[in-house]
Amino acid sequence: MPKQKIKPESSPAYLPAPLWRRLAAMVYDSMLLIALIFVVTAIYHGVVNNWLLGVEDAPVGFNPFLSTIYVFICFFFLAHFWGKNGQTLGMQAWRLRVQKSDGSNISLMQSLLRFVVGILSLAPAGLGLFWMLVDKDKKTWYDRYAETEVVYIPK
Repeated sequence: MPKQKIKPESSPAYLPAPLWRRLAAMVYDSMLLIALIFVVTAIYHGVVNNWLLGVEDAPVGFNPFLSTIYVFICFFFLAHFWGKNGQTLGMQAWRLRVQKSDGSNISLMQSLLRFVVGILSLAPAGLGLFWMLVDKDKKTWYDRYAETEVVYIPK
C-alpha cells in the first residue's frame, strides 16, 4: 500500500511568537492572576484570620503560608491552560500557543519546568525571556529547558 502524503494544510508549521506578543499576553495573564490572588487573599483572611484565629485585622508582615498558596495558584492556573489547549486567556487574545515541537499539548511536568525555570530566568532582569532575541530558534531559556515552543497562530 503506498504511503499517503500529508498535506501542508493539515499540519501547519507555525512561526515562533514575537517578543511583543509574548509580553502582551503576559500582561493580560498577570491581570487575571492578580484578580485571582485578590479573591484567594480575601477567602484566606476570612477563613483563617477571622474564623479560625478570631483576629479582625490581618497580621502585618510576610506570611510564608499565604505566599506558598500564591505560588501554587499561579502554577495551577498556568498549567491548566497550557495542558488543556496550550493557551492561557492572554495567549488566546494574542493568538499564541505553547506546545511541544510536534504540535501536541505539553505535559504537567513540562508545565512545571516552564514555570520554575521561567521564574528563575526572569529574575536577572528578564534575561531568560530576552534571550529569544539572540537565539537561532527564538526560544527562551524556559522553552529550551522544558522542550517547548511558543508559536504565533495566524488568522
